[in-house]
Amino acid sequence: MLLDKSISELSAGLRSGEFTSVDLVNECYDNIEKYNSLTNAFITIVTREEALKKAQDVKLTSPLSGLPFALKDCFATTGVRTTAASKVLENFIPPYSATIYKKLLDAGAILIGKANMDAWGHGGSSENTDFGPVKNPWDITRVAGGSGGGPAVAVATRMAVFAIGEDTGGSIRNPAGWTNTTGLKVTYGRVSRYGAIAYASSFDTVGPVAKSVEDCAIVLETIAGVDKYDATSSPVSVPAYSSLLNLDLSNVTIGIPKEFYGDGLDPEIKEAVLKVSTDLQTAGATIKEISMPLFDLCLPVYYLIAPSETSSNLARYDGVRYGTGRDNFTDETIRRILIGTYALSAGYYDAYYKKAQQVRTLFIEEYKKALSQCDVLLQPIMPNIPPKFGELLSDPLQNLLADIYTVSQNPVGVPSLAIPCGFTKNNLPIGAQIVGKMFSEELLLALGHQYQKLTDYHTQKPQL
Repeated sequence: MLLDKSISELSAGLRSGEFTSVDLVNECYDNIEKYNSLTNAFITIVTREEALKKAQDVKLTSPLSGLPFALKDCFATTGVRTTAASKVLENFIPPYSATIYKKLLDAGAILIGKANMDAWGHGGSSENTDFGPVKNPWDITRVAGGSGGGPAVAVATRMAVFAIGEDTGGSIRNPAGWTNTTGLKVTYGRVSRYGAIAYASSFDTVGPVAKSVEDCAIVLETIAGVDKYDATSSPVSVPAYSSLLNLDLSNVTIGIPKEFYGDGLDPEIKEAVLKVSTDLQTAGATIKEISMPLFDLCLPVYYLIAPSETSSNLARYDGVRYGTGRDNFTDETIRRILIGTYALSAGYYDAYYKKAQQVRTLFIEEYKKALSQCDVLLQPIMPNIPPKFGELLSDPLQNLLADIYTVSQNPVGVPSLAIPCGFTKNNLPIGAQIVGKMFSEELLLALGHQYQKLTDYHTQKPQL
């Protein structure tokens, strides 16, 4: 199968004439016909005819030229329906495009479709969607993770070469860990958010989901950088990530925060994640146990600030200018709006929102202290294996707890790379995340690439 190849292999094959972009597009659509009805990864699929026309006309100007990709359905795309997986925007066709989408089109990449997600990014399982839940291709009775389950499943099943997601508290990393894909939550401001439908504006980040770390590095080179339309995008220069992957690990220290490996972590996941450290130690890295005692505060901080921001962001969806009425919000979205509105209201602002922002500052210092003792942190992504459908939706508290390992990085702004690191005895994927200082994507990608040279977990795909 052509789509099992890496981006660099696909790019080389296109240039040599070994195969064409038309071949790649047709293979994507053949896989969509086989697997999308089983997984429900897409909300909107671009017609094969439209994609083939672009493939026939493509000019090979970049490593992504001629490659089919998927977008999480929270990015504005001119002429293509954008729903955020909510009936509020069921028929919304944007008059403009997100910067990320324009950059990929300019690079010659070909949009295959808009991928399914939890509505507005509210959820950790991709069940909270008005377009039907996303099913995990490793076991279709289980969730795929959220909120970006669709993009991860599209990559895992080879319905796209790569995908773009949005990570507010684990929405790229969570489904990557549960679908055996690789995903990158970037430093806040590394990639433009212009045209992305906001969940929590000070937490939202845009990043790639792909088959490997090397593929993520190539995609990031194209999508990163300052954007005049996004005042929060960073002017920090963009390294040639894909040419900096062969790192000497002898000078790298990996921190193991002991609080991330305590009660509540599935034993199989704990064993697999810790084995990542021993594998990298064998390759020359130094391992050091550290402590992050404020870890227990990450969930309350996240779930006060993020709902506060979403209550503000979703106020614009009033059914007057575009979209339908607010009665189409899901129960989970209503719950988060109400929590945020309450936290921001007179008499409670100081006690809740302001206090959460103060603790957020402490968390920033906590990460600075931890990363002053080591170069990166190795952490689990999820505390448990992918649950069966309904298990998280029926228990709102468990739904929040599912994100316990991924919500502390977004308030701080630091990057985190999710990589496959094994399978349970029931053949369900396990993922680990490597967290670094702000704008240390170069180091995270190099570490992840070295690990993927030592292992083959990331090459394995589900057998639907």
